[in-house]
Amino acid sequence: MIPFDFDYYKPESVEEAIELYFELKAKGKKPLYYGGGSEIISMSRAYNVYTDAVIDIKGIADCNVHELRNNKLIIGSAVTLTQVSEANLFPLLGLTVQRIADHTMQDKITLGGNIAGTIIYKEAVLPLLICNSEVVIANSNGRNTVLLKDIFNKKIILNEGEFIVSAEVENHFLSLPYLHVKRTKNDKIDYPLITLVALKDNNRINIAFSGVCSFPFRSSLIEDYLNDSILPSNIRINNIIDNMPDSILSDLSGSDDFRKFMLQKMLTEVLEKLEG
Repeated sequence: MIPFDFDYYKPESVEEAIELYFELKAKGKKPLYYGGGSEIISMSRAYNVYTDAVIDIKGIADCNVHELRNNKLIIGSAVTLTQVSEANLFPLLGLTVQRIADHTMQDKITLGGNIAGTIIYKEAVLPLLICNSEVVIANSNGRNTVLLKDIFNKKIILNEGEFIVSAEVENHFLSLPYLHVKRTKNDKIDYPLITLVALKDNNRINIAFSGVCSFPFRSSLIEDYLNDSILPSNIRINNIIDNMPDSILSDLSGSDDFRKFMLQKMLTEVLEKLEG
């Protein structure tokens, strides 16, 4: 049970949701947008989140779109991980989200919630980063379509009152050769020691990681090292590991040295399967 009371709103349009947010804010409320709600509920129970007004975006049609349109795949932020994997319109994304949680939780976790959540792994963002996807952001001035990489730096950067309406992926990326590798401490379904996703586009490998550092990332420097075919594979892999964007995680799941060992094996697999 959530240990505090709150008002509940379920707008039917993006514009209504934005208007509600700022109306509630003006009344001294602390509103939150709500998709699947799994993280909000669990963090509220632990007294790490408080709100007195919930704006549920699941009733907004534009947040539930999941279709191919105008040479793009459009996925609304309220689409659940189960819906993404079962539709399988973007196989790499479908495979990635299948490993994020158990099936019960996949029915609740939304794409937007995973991308914008506070949990450090945010694995659903990885396939979107490596295919140069765009996101539609709603705010008081309307809607802006921006490259995800331009507003994702360790986490997604949203201004006061903004929320994600949808993500858009060009059809070109949906059928490219790809690889998803996830290593966990114990179970198939668990937080990752390391999750890696990669695809080959125009003879160049795009790659992104979760669990290596305290945030998910795609790095142009790492991709340059990975694709430097003049150098032997082991040298490229060592260069990558030596040039992570932050310190390698060391926690109860695995030490930094163990993660480095795992990463060497995973990067070798990437080169073996995608470089040829």
